Amino acid sequence: SWGRMPPDFQPGEFRFTPERRGPREAPRWADDDPRPALRGLIRRLNEQLADGTRVALSRGPEPALFISLNPAVGNDDEPVMRSWLVISLERINPPVRTPLVVMWLGGLGAILLLAAWFSWHITRPITSLAHAADRLASGAPERVEPSGPHETRVLGERFNAMLDALQESDRVRRTLLAGLPHDLKGPLSRMRLRTEMLDDPSVKEGLRQDAEDMQHIVDQFISFVRGTDPATYHFAPLDLGAWLRERLHTWKGTGCEVELTSLQEDVTVAGDAVALGRLVDNLIHNALQHGAPPIHVALAALDGHALLSVTDHGQGIPPERRAEALQPFSRLDAARSRTGNVGLGLALVEAIARAHGGSIALEQAAHGGLKVDVRLPLAKN
Repeated sequence: SWGRMPPDFQPGEFRFTPERRGPREAPRWADDDPRPALRGLIRRLNEQLADGTRVALSRGPEPALFISLNPAVGNDDEPVMRSWLVISLERINPPVRTPLVVMWLGGLGAILLLAAWFSWHITRPITSLAHAADRLASGAPERVEPSGPHETRVLGERFNAMLDALQESDRVRRTLLAGLPHDLKGPLSRMRLRTEMLDDPSVKEGLRQDAEDMQHIVDQFISFVRGTDPATYHFAPLDLGAWLRERLHTWKGTGCEVELTSLQEDVTVAGDAVALGRLVDNLIHNALQHGAPPIHVALAALDGHALLSVTDHGQGIPPERRAEALQPFSRLDAARSRTGNVGLGLALVEAIARAHGGSIALEQAAHGGLKVDVRLPLAKN
């Protein structure tokens, strides 16, 4: 608002006529009044304005800012009216007090801590479930403890129920695979005896071959059940080099073309000698039956693992079908014969390697055959 005031009008604490200045009582302003915070600014403005312009604060109950728009002109006998710009300060918020800032920061910190705790309370059971899922995928199932909100507790309970169902299904499968081949051994033995009593040599040889194929199938089932059952494993430190040299000596004694191309000494793993024997025997048997001799075997230590390689000189397996070859009961028509084979050889090798914390990889050899690499973790000293 605009207004014209007499020269001796003093809107604020500043008196423009020195001879009229005298002590006066300090104004009493409310706590939320913005004027106390502006006093320093007003004082500096008046010190720097040299053209007679003055800035002042009101002293009444209503906070306002006064600015003189024209300097004092005239003599003492002829007073000049001043023009003042009046600005209301009612809508200006008071400065934020330090205790209020501390309260706001404390409240914000408490909210952040509560949000962090709530996030951890939700994500912890989910992280535990993800870890349990990884363990299940690696062949070492692990139960979880239901915790957290209602939804995550229900999810944990469902996961444990699924784990129990899988274990029951696996137990039934093992019982079936172990019991059926065992029951077939009796009829197979009687079939062989009756075959030997036949007079026709051609019929006798055909029936003998069929009986041998059936016996081989039964042996594959039994080996697969034993090799994939972790309860049958007995882990102990094993010098893989000396053990492998002795194992291959047995194969050479049968007249098979199995050669140990390279062998690194002092390669020790924590393993089950019986299970690893099934692994090596299956690799060599598959290489002889589905590949072509000679069979090359090599052992080395690489990146904290023992690397066992078995290479044949056959046609190999196409890259797009190598993952299929590792599945149980998988028989590849292009590279595998169906006679006496149910497709459990490489699946058993992979199961034994995984039970030892290792892995298996199928690659193409330099001469075109199939190369099977088995990686087993070295024993800790």
